[in-house]
Amino acid sequence: MSKPIQPLAPVLRIDFPRGSRLGRGKMELLEHIRETGSISAAGRAMDMSYRRAWLLISELNGMFDETVVESQRGGQKGGGAILTPFGEELLARFRGMEAAMRDALASDLAWLQAHKNPDLDIDTEK
Repeated sequence: MSKPIQPLAPVLRIDFPRGSRLGRGKMELLEHIRETGSISAAGRAMDMSYRRAWLLISELNGMFDETVVESQRGGQKGGGAILTPFGEELLARFRGMEAAMRDALASDLAWLQAHKNPDLDIDTEK
């Protein structure tokens, strides 16, 4: 069975000093935290360990002068995590930058799509 052919798509990644990066993976993690209220559940939704998810959130919180995600340990309700207002704005702005990038590159992407090797559309995975 073949997979649907994916259209060409640009990927936004912003490199910060000292090797930190802001990209779609961290933004997806933030969306899952918003939906689930949990770093561990967000990590599970992305097939990553709690430790990996926690390290990414720790990195995000260290990249800015404001906290992106606040977490609470255990207790009666089992802890949890929420996006701060800054985290919500960060997510919205990043998604806005992605949309602006897609809009700005639409005609060039269409040109690339029209001229790419059609063999790239053949699904060879089984």
